[in-house]
Amino acid sequence: MGFWKSLFTGSDPVVPGTPEPSAVVLETIAEPQEGLSIVFSTDRDLDLYELEELCNAVGWARRPIRKVRKAIQHSYLVITMWEQRGSRRRLIGFSRATSDHAFNATIWDVVVHPSFQGRGLGKELMQQMIKKLRYEDISNVTLFADPQVVEFYKGLGFMPDPEGIKGMFWYPD
Repeated sequence: MGFWKSLFTGSDPVVPGTPEPSAVVLETIAEPQEGLSIVFSTDRDLDLYELEELCNAVGWARRPIRKVRKAIQHSYLVITMWEQRGSRRRLIGFSRATSDHAFNATIWDVVVHPSFQGRGLGKELMQQMIKKLRYEDISNVTLFADPQVVEFYKGLGFMPDPEGIKGMFWYPD
């Protein structure tokens, strides 16, 4: 009976500030500053008000929390980036992708807190997204980029549609 009990009672202690067991920590980067780590996670269980504060910090328009929650729930992949100092965590980056689960994925809502921009963390966040999508055998990855970040994405290997613009949009009146 001890064997079966050990399967159902976790032997690992829970450390405050660490992701839930259902979350996958993709990578942790130690920053040169003492006691600081950057943690990438696929944990979707995050404080949506903290996410809205992050989006507000980069100047994005406010979005209804219920819609943000729904978008995250229906995303194929969510990767968050956290500043970890001891047991304290702060959301400093976010990205998500939708997919047909076979061929295509579109990356949405890539955001890095302004205090952490210019350090290569946005690049690392995108590399984590692409690596995870490629691991899932998704071969066609697209995104929509505002003009001021087009060069950033080009530096990661994204290119404008080589066959001309195929994208079309419909907006309600």
